[in-house]
Amino acid sequence: MAELAEYRNLIGGELRPAASGRLLDAVNPATGEVFARIPAGDRTDVDAAVAAARAAFPAWSALTADQRAGYLRKVAALFREHGADLGRLETLDNGRIVRENLPRNGPGMTHMWTLAAGQTLEAVTGQTVVLGPNSLGLTRREPYGVIAAVIPWNAPISMLSAKAAFALAAGNTVVVKSAEQASVSVLRLGELLVGVLPPGVLNIVSGLGAEAGDALVRHRGVNKITMTGSTETGRLIQRAAADALTPSIFELGGKSPNIVFADADLDAAAVGVTRTSVFTGNAGQVCVAGSRILVQRPVLDEMLGRIRAIAEKVVLGDPLETTTTMGPLVSQAQYDRVVGFLETGAKEAELVFGGRHGAEVVPSLPGGYWVEPTLFRTDDNSLSICQEEIFGPVAVIIPFDTDEEALAIANDTRYGLAAGVWTRDLARAHRFFRDLESGNVWVNIYRQTGQELPFGGIKDSGYGHDRILEFTREKSAVIAT
Repeated sequence: MAELAEYRNLIGGELRPAASGRLLDAVNPATGEVFARIPAGDRTDVDAAVAAARAAFPAWSALTADQRAGYLRKVAALFREHGADLGRLETLDNGRIVRENLPRNGPGMTHMWTLAAGQTLEAVTGQTVVLGPNSLGLTRREPYGVIAAVIPWNAPISMLSAKAAFALAAGNTVVVKSAEQASVSVLRLGELLVGVLPPGVLNIVSGLGAEAGDALVRHRGVNKITMTGSTETGRLIQRAAADALTPSIFELGGKSPNIVFADADLDAAAVGVTRTSVFTGNAGQVCVAGSRILVQRPVLDEMLGRIRAIAEKVVLGDPLETTTTMGPLVSQAQYDRVVGFLETGAKEAELVFGGRHGAEVVPSLPGGYWVEPTLFRTDDNSLSICQEEIFGPVAVIIPFDTDEEALAIANDTRYGLAAGVWTRDLARAHRFFRDLESGNVWVNIYRQTGQELPFGGIKDSGYGHDRILEFTREKSAVIAT
């Protein structure tokens, strides 16, 4: 254990161990082996990070939009240079295949921070309103202050960037709480950020959610919270923030429908409901996974054949190998959860294919958290495998006959994060965009996102968006002329 790399928190522009000196193990989910150690931060570390962010806020918020943009472009350049290495490190940490992580953490993050730099002017632009012959109304936008960003383990660097880049562009300072299951890549990013941003502008604390996370969202020095994670964790954070009335942005769970009509391009739809949805390089551990595949009955058998053919070509294995197309689940706890749903699904519904897990899936890596692509079939949308977020490579196919039935099944969920529609009928596409109870809808494509568009959910999938204006508050004045 003494030979393992040990990472430190970024607080006030300095790399610091946890104040307690405690460490947590970082486990490679492909092997089950410890490969690094991270700080077990707690309230003391959070207090220091929030204090550093508050101390940095006056000078940072006083910069011009162009000056802040200059700093953000430096971070973009950092990703251009180091994105590939960060991607590989993230693959070691959470198991997402390297062929997905390299473009996400290189060109993807370069674009995101450059985009944020280009939006800084929006955060300082107000309105002038003539209220009468002798009075003028003015508005101005101001940063909140300190933003607490709680990020998940399935895409640590991109989630940090989606929150921090736009919060910083708006003039806020940020404290990031990383997920204990996957903190190494963002802690390495913290090392690279020393000297790039002014001290205290961006701080990163790793630790257990019940310790560091709880301390951060309850902290009276935090002015707004943005969190991506499970619905259950979102509820806990909202309760914790209630005493201070801290405003929040929540992007939470999903049980997304992917609806295939008989007139669709079935080849494209088959890829859209599998490789780009739930049988992904991150093993279905994506919040928008279209894990409910709704198929119009005339093409049900045809779609089943196409889906099976794609699933059979999925290559599970070492996520650092470019030939691998699906990685492991992130942890033992997540593996146990998904296996539990496999057992439940086998009792509730018809197993179409898959269901194997553990060492028999990837014998060469017996310590990894492996689950193969699995598909169930049912006509009953009330089953637990149809209603609960599994967060693994497990989907259920549900047949339907009419547009009305498809819409009813799609909306019959407590979640409302994403939905897919596959059809050549333009009028139908617009109707479903209007009537689906979902914050994000894709038509004849799935899981393509862009920071240029809002991304968020409704119902139990949360509210708000990580966009620059949501990191500002508006005030008004009336001036007698």
